[in-house]
Amino acid sequence: MSAGLQKLKVFDQSSLPPQAASDGTVLEQASELAPERETEKYWRPLLILTALLIFCSLLFSSYMQVMTWLDKPITQIRVLGETKYLNKRQLAEKLAVGINAPLLHVDISSLRETILDEPWVHGAKIKRDWPPAVEVVVDEQIPVARWGKKGLLNHQGDIFWPNTTGKYLSLPVLNGPATETQHLMAQYHDLSRLFQGANVKMAGLSMEARGAWSLVLDNGIEVIVGKEQLRERLQRFLHVYKKELASRAAHIEKVDIRYTNGVAVKWRKLEEQVKAG
Repeated sequence: MSAGLQKLKVFDQSSLPPQAASDGTVLEQASELAPERETEKYWRPLLILTALLIFCSLLFSSYMQVMTWLDKPITQIRVLGETKYLNKRQLAEKLAVGINAPLLHVDISSLRETILDEPWVHGAKIKRDWPPAVEVVVDEQIPVARWGKKGLLNHQGDIFWPNTTGKYLSLPVLNGPATETQHLMAQYHDLSRLFQGANVKMAGLSMEARGAWSLVLDNGIEVIVGKEQLRERLQRFLHVYKKELASRAAHIEKVDIRYTNGVAVKWRKLEEQVKAG
């Protein structure tokens, strides 16, 4: 044997030492721990799931207790918002009739429909509040003109139908197709400027389905304007009226200004002239 070689210990198979695992534990010991780890692998998720179910049950129970505490009978109805024509107390009493459930179960959509059925309500916001209450903020209609004999127009050109229009006789009267309300309002404001400084004013404006226009003055005279050249014809009429017709206005029923070189006047009957006088 070479002198540079070290002497090696030689064992037979029966006398081999037990192999050590990489972490220093004996393989025989690891094999004994395997069943315990296998058992733990199955029990750990079950314990976590059980704990989670208990937590969710407690959370749901707390939620139901809070909801039961909140869901109490409604004791107040508050109607808010600036109103001039709408009676808030009457509206609140009308809403109270439709409330037949506690706070969290009351039908808000149904209450809102009840509010919007009121002609003077243009829009409304409704919500639940605490202590148990229903709070309504109303947006009232703003009437700017009468529509025919029974309706009113708001500032957006929408028609609404209050119980009576007797209080609004000072508003101008507009007539025409229901789809042309905004056009009628714009035309009224445009033509009414021509009467600034005159001793007569526009009290109403009508548009026929075929597009012809007529207006009523505040002294009751009806003026037939036609389809075209509205401003030019009205300017000519005001000139003629101031010069020739104003002094006899009580005797005039209607004036047709569709002519190029003048106007046609229809005079009232004698008995009507007496009433007008």
